Amino acid sequence: MRVKILLDTSFLLPIIGIRVREVEDLLERLWTRYKRGEVEVYYTELNILEIAWKLSKIHYNPIAVKRGLMSIERNFVKAPLKHTSLIKALELRRKNFRDLIDLLLYSIARENNLQFLTLDKELINFLESVGEDTNIILTSSPP
Repeated sequence: MRVKILLDTSFLLPIIGIRVREVEDLLERLWTRYKRGEVEVYYTELNILEIAWKLSKIHYNPIAVKRGLMSIERNFVKAPLKHTSLIKALELRRKNFRDLIDLLLYSIARENNLQFLTLDKELINFLESVGEDTNIILTSSPP
């Protein structure tokens, strides 16, 4: 059975040509597992929005971005944003976590029975502190 993983946006940035040193090794291991058919990779439109915010602040290669976005769309599965995910994320936001997109990604993974690959320790610590299930969060290679 394939492991289904929703990626945090930092894992998608290298695909569009933006280096993120912290994720390179893990992304390479994930890519190997993906090519073997051991994992199914998911993204959301919120990831794409976050990518756009990042790109709006830096100089980037438009050709690499276009190729990367096409690759994401072609190779990965788009996870739906359900109303229950939105409500859950808003409830968590009220508990004083600043990054709504991270909360939405976590909630989308939770509601769609996906693992969530992130290295965001602040998010993980927050979720643990409010009693959320962090068993769906991966911080290293998938099992």
